[in-house]
Amino acid sequence: MGCQEPVQQAVSPPGYDLAAPKKFLMNDVLHEISGIVFLKGNSDTTYAIEDEDGKLFYFHLGDGKYPYWKFGKRGDYEDVAILDDKEFVVLRSDGSLFVFPIDRARMEKDSEGSKKSEQDLTRVYENILPAGEYEGLYAEGDSLIALCKNCADDDQRDEVSAYVVKYNAGHTLAVTNHFLVTVNPKKLTSEHKKVRFHPSAMARHPVTKEWYILSAVNKALLVLDDQWKLKKTYPLDPGLFKQAEGLAFDQKGNMYISNEGAGGNANVLLFSYKP
Repeated sequence: MGCQEPVQQAVSPPGYDLAAPKKFLMNDVLHEISGIVFLKGNSDTTYAIEDEDGKLFYFHLGDGKYPYWKFGKRGDYEDVAILDDKEFVVLRSDGSLFVFPIDRARMEKDSEGSKKSEQDLTRVYENILPAGEYEGLYAEGDSLIALCKNCADDDQRDEVSAYVVKYNAGHTLAVTNHFLVTVNPKKLTSEHKKVRFHPSAMARHPVTKEWYILSAVNKALLVLDDQWKLKKTYPLDPGLFKQAEGLAFDQKGNMYISNEGAGGNANVLLFSYKP
């Protein structure tokens, strides 16, 4: 979205210390944790998905219990959002959305390992997003925003597509807008020979209103202003952020980043906000 000014490197975003989180280890059922979210910013309950079994887990960090709600069949699920405080929306990597009501998902608690399934309550929007690979989803009010990790039409050296999804007059979800998120490739690294920007999660800061975008492949946290203009990039320590796939803020601005197991235990890292 226009030319970018040189982006300054820094150790941590204002108010955070990326080197000093509180770590919560996850059980094996969440070894492939790929997305986290809070309802109304309330961190008492963490909602999480992993990228294989079509289950929404809900738990209090640190209590070691992981009840879940079965919303779909096996698949590559990448992120979860809460739309208008009424519905969970899960993003599959192919751009499909799975939508089910919050009240039913929270009504009955399933013990870990149960086979309870209420998939008939899930509405599926197959390939609602243009062809590509997706990992980031965020809901603000009645709008969903999905970030493309790998879309053929994007020049991923410095831009990726974002799509806005809303309900139409017939109460059916539909894509209503498209825009590009531009970054400075000189400030990114990659596990691959050619550096490409591959976002893996995003969320909006409740206090500053800035957009935070994670990229596991680039080992980076990007902060953008409320108009999606890149402000700064922050390198992530590979020893601490083994595979950062989930991002959420609570109502106080505390930041939570989830990491897949990648050879060890998956975890959720809590970074306290001290403005």
